[in-house]
Amino acid sequence: MLQLVADGIIVGSIVALAAIGLSLTLSIFRFSNFSHGELLAWGAYLALVVNGMIGTSSAAIGPFSFGWGPVFATLCAVAGTAALAVGLDALLFRRLRRQGSITLVIASFGASLVLRSLLQYWQGGVPKYYSESLQIAINIVPRSFHGGLRLTADQMLVIALTLVVAACLHGFLRYTLLGRSMRAAAANPDLARVVGINPERVFLATWIIGGSLAAIAGVFAGITVQLRPTMGTELLLPLFSAVILGGTGSRISTLWGAVLGGFVLGLSESAAVSLLGAEYRPVAAFVVLTVILLVKPNGLFGDKSA
Repeated sequence: MLQLVADGIIVGSIVALAAIGLSLTLSIFRFSNFSHGELLAWGAYLALVVNGMIGTSSAAIGPFSFGWGPVFATLCAVAGTAALAVGLDALLFRRLRRQGSITLVIASFGASLVLRSLLQYWQGGVPKYYSESLQIAINIVPRSFHGGLRLTADQMLVIALTLVVAACLHGFLRYTLLGRSMRAAAANPDLARVVGINPERVFLATWIIGGSLAAIAGVFAGITVQLRPTMGTELLLPLFSAVILGGTGSRISTLWGAVLGGFVLGLSESAAVSLLGAEYRPVAAFVVLTVILLVKPNGLFGDKSA
């Protein structure tokens, strides 16, 4: 039982990070960005490529399976994915912004297909791994207590960093001028312009943050599972489900709503795999999404006007 919960939280951590970026995009730009999942996949593969270029000869850091090389590769992937998100906006979304949300949704779907095809052409369809070495799980709870609990150091790092990143972003949105400007633009973009907030600055920050979080989530997915060109598409439904569960709007609580939504989705998928089988994993996200829309369409922390 404990292992089932832990596995769900690990998956939920990955979903939560990417869902935060998707929630920001939805709140600021008022459209569902279907290409967000592909940013996750591109971030994961950019880290893999950079790590391969610099080599993996560095010693592992403490109990983890990686050294300083993958850490540097992740930072490069974050920068590259943020640049990809900004470039995608400059080439596509900015030109169509005045056409309405439906046009932007269709454009994002097309961008998703293009990005996924390019990634598959570049890296091929064979799953890849950051490291071929196996990491030994640590006994956290003995088997005599509800089946016990075993986690690797990498898995514990993923959970801890998810909470740290969410807390840092919470502080950024609450206490910095740019963060408050983003919240104001999400609440009322017209009024934000009237009081002197530069919308383009807000838009740029939103794409950078969203792309960066997607890259980190992609790297986490690669560390805990494997890398596949379709990994972004496979996570897209859980991402939207987590965002809808958490709610959208300008309030900071929606950030933690996305985190909570990610954990709920992870636990649901973990339960579905245990009870029904791995092939039923996507069903869990669909069921949760349907229930949310029927029972609480605004989400747990969403603004009623959102």
